[in-house]
Amino acid sequence: MNKLIAYDPFADAGFDDLFRGFFKPVRLATPSPVSIKMDVTENDTGYVVHAEMPGARKEDIQVTIEGNQVTIGAEVKREGEPKDGEQRLRTERYCGSVYRSFTLPVDLDEAASAAKFENGVLELTLAKKAALAGRKLTIQ
Repeated sequence: MNKLIAYDPFADAGFDDLFRGFFKPVRLATPSPVSIKMDVTENDTGYVVHAEMPGARKEDIQVTIEGNQVTIGAEVKREGEPKDGEQRLRTERYCGSVYRSFTLPVDLDEAASAAKFENGVLELTLAKKAALAGRKLTIQ
């Protein structure tokens, strides 16, 4: 016959992890930089990139294209300071610079590419550069 074991929810390590560090002083808890999470899809004419950039404003985002390398960068700023009589107890949201760079298999056409930012998601439509037609050399 099996033994019955009493379950103690407070003895579970997961419960301790849930509340660990919640009341640490703000000056000791420094948020780490956030990486930009992306989805990249390919179609016949180019690539579509969806990059999550929470807390960034459209004016603070830079996108550069050099050949087949794409770099996305942004400055994430803190929105407000505590009012008089208020004290910040905990800060977990990151503020500072974030960037991500990646390469694609083919060169990109900067002029035909477009970017749109809505609801914290940057959508890049990156056009592939047209392949150059081969040239026949004459032998002299």
